[in-house]
Parts: sequence; structure tokens; C-alpha cells
Amino acid sequence: MNIGYIIGLVLAIIVFVLGMAGGFPPYNFGQLGNFVDGASVMIVIGCSIGIVMASFPLKTFLGMPKHFAIMLKNPKMKPENIINSLVDLAQIARKDGLLALEEKANEQEDPFFKQAIMLIVDANDPDRVRATLENDIECMSDRHNSTAAMYDKASAVSPAFGMVGTLVGLINMLQNMDPTSGSSTIGKDMGVALITTLYGCILAHMIFGPVANNLRIRDSEEVLNKMIIVEGITCIQAGENPKMLREKLLTFVAQKQREKMGDGSGGGGEG
Repeated sequence: MNIGYIIGLVLAIIVFVLGMAGGFPPYNFGQLGNFVDGASVMIVIGCSIGIVMASFPLKTFLGMPKHFAIMLKNPKMKPENIINSLVDLAQIARKDGLLALEEKANEQEDPFFKQAIMLIVDANDPDRVRATLENDIECMSDRHNSTAAMYDKASAVSPAFGMVGTLVGLINMLQNMDPTSGSSTIGKDMGVALITTLYGCILAHMIFGPVANNLRIRDSEEVLNKMIIVEGITCIQAGENPKMLREKLLTFVAQKQREKMGDGSGGGGEG
């Protein structure tokens, strides 16, 4: 579970609500109703969703629940487990040959890892193996970036429609002003003008912006895992020593992880 995102979002909401209630005790939660306006919700949320839907394929838009699930869950594959698995595969390959890896390939839950193993089991050219796998990674990252771009778009249009709502409120205020005695609706119209800007900022910076950032972080984590697989598989195909393979793959992870894993001799990974 992505605890950082959940804690950060909850903290932001709590602080924001307390700020609307007065900032410091004693809190006046009764005034929270001042920040609720149906017209502002329709303008900001409705128009933002509509423009995002119009800007991206419907399939991408309807995938929002899946995007949130990906963002909230921790990655299934961890670099240290991948490295241990690759070292195990290297030991099997040196002992029994590359054909012995086919059984291990069928045990893999990750389709990319399975594909990588089968490419060397089928005795493909090393350059072709690397090119195929790297192209897979590049296409995957492009898909992920296009998804994150949808939330970037939503983050950009939300404040814009907040300003549109502000203009709507100001126009109504001016239209309803009584030149002799002033307008009885000036306060309400001005409230709509300001609340729409508030809603736009909330959507952009508390909802859509963090989602886009977290999706890109998930992409970078998956790219790292797959690059480790590519490097490990090509080294196994070249017959590299399992110990040297471990040392080479450890360069992909942070120094603290290297220190924890460096004293291992292999094994213990997902295989």
C-alpha cells in the first residue's frame, strides 16, 4: 500500500478543513457550509471531466479506477527478488544449459520475465534479444506516460475552469446589481466567483497532480525492474559467472540495498 500518498492526502484534507473552520481552536465547523456551492461543483468538476474525456481515448479515461489501484498498491516485483531470481537462473544455465531454463520460464508470473527467458531458451541472437526487450520497455513507458498525461491535463484545466466559474459569478453579480439600492444577491454571486477558483485549485493540487506524479514513479520502478531483467538475461545468455552477474546487477539498486544483498551468494528469490 502506498502509505505516503494516503497519509499526505489525509493530512492535507484535515489541515484544509481546519483552516476553513477558523484555523485555530475554537473551531467553527458550522461555517464549512459557506464553502459548498452546487453551481461551482458543476462548472469546475463537470467541465474538467468533460474536457479530459474529450482530450483522450475513452478507454484511457475509463481506466481511472485501475490507475488509482496501481498507484495505491506497492509493486509486485522488487529489484532484490529479481536479482536473486536471475542469479539462480545463471547457476542453472551454467550447470544444465539454457534449455533447462524453460521450466523456470513457465513458473514466472510476470509475462515480461517469462518472455525474456524464452527468448534465450529459443537461441535467439543476443542483439535481437536485447532489442526486443528494450522495445517492449519503451512502448510500455510510452503507454504509462500517456496515462499520466491525462492527469496532467486534468490538473491544468481544473484551475482554468475555476477561473471560468469566477467570471460567471462576477458576470451574474454585475448583471444583478441594482443601480439605486445595490444588489441583494451580490454576496451570493461573489461567493460563487471565489469558490469555483478554490475548487479548481483543490482538484489540481490535491487530487490530479499527486496522481500523475505517483503514476510516473510507478513507471520508473517498473522500468528499473525490467532493465535489470534485460541486463541479467543477456548476461546469462553470454554465460557470465553468477557471482559476477550479481555484482553487476547490484549496480541498479541503492547503496544500502547493495550492502544488504551483497553478502548473499544467490538464491532466495522468486523463481
